[in-house]
Amino acid sequence: MNAAARPTLSFTRAAALQQIENTPLWDVVVIGGGATGLGIAVDAAHRGLKTLLLERFDFAQGTSSRSTKLVHGGVRYLAQGQLGLVFEALRERGYLLRNAAHLVRKQSFIIPCYSRGSLAKYWAGLKLYDWLSVQHSFGASQWLSAAQVAALLPGVQTNHLCGGIQYFDGQFDDARLALNLAQTAAEQGAALINYMSVERLLKKGSLVSGVEAKDSETGRIYEIPAKVVINAAGVFVDALMQMDAPETKSWVRPSQGIHLVLERSFLPGNAALMIPQTSDGRVLFALPWYNRLLVGTTDTPLHQHSFEPKALDEEIDFVLHNVAQYLTHIPTRKNVQSVFAGLRPLAAPQDGTSKTKEISRSHKLLVAPSGLITITGGKWTTYRKMAEDAVNAAIKVGGFNPAVCTTKNLPIHGCTPAPQIGHWSVYGSDASAIQDLLQQHPEWQQKIAAGHPYTVAEVIWAVRHEMARTVADVLARRLRLLFLDAAAATEAAPLVARIMAKELTQNEAWEKGQIIAFAELARHYLPDAVPVSNAAIINQEK
Repeated sequence: MNAAARPTLSFTRAAALQQIENTPLWDVVVIGGGATGLGIAVDAAHRGLKTLLLERFDFAQGTSSRSTKLVHGGVRYLAQGQLGLVFEALRERGYLLRNAAHLVRKQSFIIPCYSRGSLAKYWAGLKLYDWLSVQHSFGASQWLSAAQVAALLPGVQTNHLCGGIQYFDGQFDDARLALNLAQTAAEQGAALINYMSVERLLKKGSLVSGVEAKDSETGRIYEIPAKVVINAAGVFVDALMQMDAPETKSWVRPSQGIHLVLERSFLPGNAALMIPQTSDGRVLFALPWYNRLLVGTTDTPLHQHSFEPKALDEEIDFVLHNVAQYLTHIPTRKNVQSVFAGLRPLAAPQDGTSKTKEISRSHKLLVAPSGLITITGGKWTTYRKMAEDAVNAAIKVGGFNPAVCTTKNLPIHGCTPAPQIGHWSVYGSDASAIQDLLQQHPEWQQKIAAGHPYTVAEVIWAVRHEMARTVADVLARRLRLLFLDAAAATEAAPLVARIMAKELTQNEAWEKGQIIAFAELARHYLPDAVPVSNAAIINQEK
C-alpha cells in the first residue's frame, strides 16, 4: 500500500473500537503501548500492514513515561565495551532530533573532576563518544577549567575542583513522544486503543492466530484474528510468552530506577550535571526539566514487579546522598517535589550476572514456534531500531510482501522546525490549535494549578484529541504535573475530574471515583509516603 492510498484514522477510542468491529483480519496485532510497541505500530502501518495496537492501561503508563528524559548513546556503556550499542544509539539519537524537533533538544552535560587523573580519563572516553557519533554529533566535547565549570554549573561543589569535561546529548519528554508516536501510527492507518487488555492468545492448531481482548471500560470481550501477534509488553512480556507456552522460562530481569524532582535553585544553570560514579558504580544525572531539577537514577533488582512501581526509602536516600556530594546547597526530603519509579525490562542474562547495571541494554527478539514474536530490552533512544527489527520478523512470519523500513526519515506527529517557547513547545504543530481554543473560549485560559502554566483548554484538548480517559492520564502523561509537583497535581485533580466528566459524559460518581483514585496514586509520588524496603522483593546492590 502506498502513502497516497493509506487511510488516516481518527485518534480516538471510538474510532479504534469501530475499526476492531469492521476488520475481519489484522495483519499485525501489537500488545503493549510503550515506546517499543508504539514504534512497531508506526513502522508496520508505514509499511502498509493493517495494524492494531492494544494497551492494557494508558499509553506509556509504565516504563516509557518514567525515564531520565535522555536521548543518548549511553556514556557509561563505553566503559563496559558495548561500542556497538553506543554507536547504534548515537545514530538513533540523530534521527530523533530531526524527526521530533519539537520534543528533542540538545543538552550540555558537565562532569566536574576533582583530580587530574579523572580529567584525563573522562576526556579520553568522551573523545571516543564524539568519534562514534560521526555525522550525528550533537557537538564536540570540551575540556573546561575549574572557573568555567563553576560558571556553567552554578551551585556545584568547587572545593578541590580541578576542572571538568563538557559533552552534549539529547533531552526529551518521554510521555509526550510516546503520545506523538501513537498519533503518527494513526496517521499511517493503524488503530490504537488504550484500556484494552489481552486476556488470552487465539490459536489454530499450534500457531497463534490472534488475541482475545477485554475493554476495561465496558467489560466487552473481543476476539481479534491476526496473521501476526507481537508481544511488546515491556516488563510483562513473560506473562504473554507463558500464555503461549506455559513452560517458557523468564526472559526479563526487571530493574527499578527512581528519580527525584527538586527545585531548580539547587543547580540553576542551563547545563546538566553528570556524576560519573556513584557509591554503587552507576552514573547519576541532575538535569533541568520544565524549570525543575530532575535527579536520578537508581538500579535496584526486583524479584516482583507491579503496574505502579513505588520508590523505596533507601533509593531516595541514595540519590540525595550522592547528589549532595556535588552541590553547595544540600537537598533534603523536604525539597523533593515529586519522586517517581520506573521498571527497566532488561533481557535476562544467560551468564549468571546478578548485577543489573552490568546487564546489556541491547534489545532481544524471539520468534516462538507458535509464531508469537517477542521483543524486549533496549532503551528509549533505540525504540525505532527495535521496531524495525520486530516488523522485519513479522514480515517473515506473516509471509507479507517485503517492504523496506524508512521510518528514519518519517517526521513524528507535531514535528516542526520552529516550536513555540515555554510549555507550548511540546505540542509542536498542535500548539496553535490549542491556543485557538483559548481565544474562542476565554474561560478556558484558567490555570489548573497555581504556579504552573497548564490551562483548562489543555485538559479539554487531551480528552478530545489525545485519548485521555482518566485524571491520571491528563496529570501524569498529557501534562507532566504529577511528575513535577505531586502536591499541586493533587490540588488540581478535582477541577480536572469535573472538566473530564463533562467531556466524557460521565456522572458524579465517576468524578468522585477519579478524585479518590488520583489522590491515592499521587500519595506515592511524595517522598514522605514511600514504603520502607521489603527484603522479600528487593535486593539492593552493594
